[in-house]
Amino acid sequence: MIAPQEIIERITAAADYDDCFVIVAHNSQANLRWASSTLTTNGVITEQSVTVIAFVAIDGGMATGSITRTDVKADEYEEIARAAGVAARAAGKAEDAAELLTDSHMGDWGAAHAPTGPDVFSKFAPDLGEMFRRSQEDSIELFGYAEHTHSTVWIGSKGGVRLRHDQPAGRVEMTGKSHNRTRSTWEGRATRDFSDISIGDIDAGIRQRLQWQERTSQIVPGHYQTVAPSGAVADLMAYILYASPGRDAHEGRSVFAKKGEPGKTRVGETLAKLPINLFSDCNFPGLEAAPFNVATSSSSYGSVFDNGIALKNFDFMLGGKLENLITTRASSVTTGLPFAPFGDNMIMELPGASGDLDSIIAKVTSGLLLTTLWYVRIVDPVSYLLTGLTRDGVYEIKDGEVVGAVNNFRWNESPVDLLSRISAVGATEITATRELEGFGRTATPPVIFEDFNMSTVSQAN
Repeated sequence: MIAPQEIIERITAAADYDDCFVIVAHNSQANLRWASSTLTTNGVITEQSVTVIAFVAIDGGMATGSITRTDVKADEYEEIARAAGVAARAAGKAEDAAELLTDSHMGDWGAAHAPTGPDVFSKFAPDLGEMFRRSQEDSIELFGYAEHTHSTVWIGSKGGVRLRHDQPAGRVEMTGKSHNRTRSTWEGRATRDFSDISIGDIDAGIRQRLQWQERTSQIVPGHYQTVAPSGAVADLMAYILYASPGRDAHEGRSVFAKKGEPGKTRVGETLAKLPINLFSDCNFPGLEAAPFNVATSSSSYGSVFDNGIALKNFDFMLGGKLENLITTRASSVTTGLPFAPFGDNMIMELPGASGDLDSIIAKVTSGLLLTTLWYVRIVDPVSYLLTGLTRDGVYEIKDGEVVGAVNNFRWNESPVDLLSRISAVGATEITATRELEGFGRTATPPVIFEDFNMSTVSQAN
């Protein structure tokens, strides 16, 4: 395989237009998969993509177009550079045009990609095998996977940009079933290198929740005080960020548009009663992410013209107040909002908060504990009403303790509205989303939502 650095040098040299950015992403992944407490497959996958973004000056502005391929051979440099130029000229003047970054360097440009491999599971795999053995003795079936990815991205341009970032990421998902699969629960973990994954903790969590399901009862739909663990909170907060491009709000197409005032947004409004922060920080310990913009195409969330621009903290909400919406440099000018690009992680915290999930449960006199949210869909983009199902266990809380399981529900809620109904917050922890697996670097706390709307009973398990 041709070295990514050579691909970039050759394509940028072949580009006969104003500027050319080339983004090469090289990924290697090791994985384990299991079913019925038995390892089924394992292996290593490698892949590489090359995106060429052409910038061509035309009458009245700058045009841009991009081409992405999974691999580029030595005799294809000129062809792919030319194809990107053709795509740019066909696209016409770009609405998001801004001055391109030049002469910027970051990272060990010349080093090769350091692939991940089976060794990353050297401690995890034997512990997993022991968990399989114990589960088989106790008639518990385990299903799931573990994967570790190491991604390297290089960004180079005719204008002298040479940027590189290496991103390790890992994930475990485990479903436990017992009693002829009439009981089911789920555990998820996120990690950078599997050194901090405790199989013992995962096993204990699954066994506890399966035990809670010994006692089951049916309850009616309604509004309940509801405890959400950090993973479910991360899913809901990620949905909020998906709805937060500044341009959409400025044009009246999102929940963050100011009602009755065209062209204005809700920036500055208080969303949460508690002084909660929701932000992105590429240097957050354990969630380190790319410190510069990477965009293979333009959208409301980012612009190819902003490639390579250094990232500062993105503060969506500070002290419970809406501080920023996502903007590119171009949409910042259009909307009058500050330039605020979003990074590749998400953190929610209440400064000074402490306590784990058990301590949050202990605060509830009568309510529910949900575990995960599933099959989430947008009902109304303007109010940002979502609907979805609970899955793999909803539990009844009485006097600060879980007393048993209840039926599943369909729920209807706006996560933006839920911010104002958070009554208690625990300590922030690195966690794993379930519904939004692509949102891989998150840290959120367990919380209590007041009057969470369990709208109808669901037969899903």
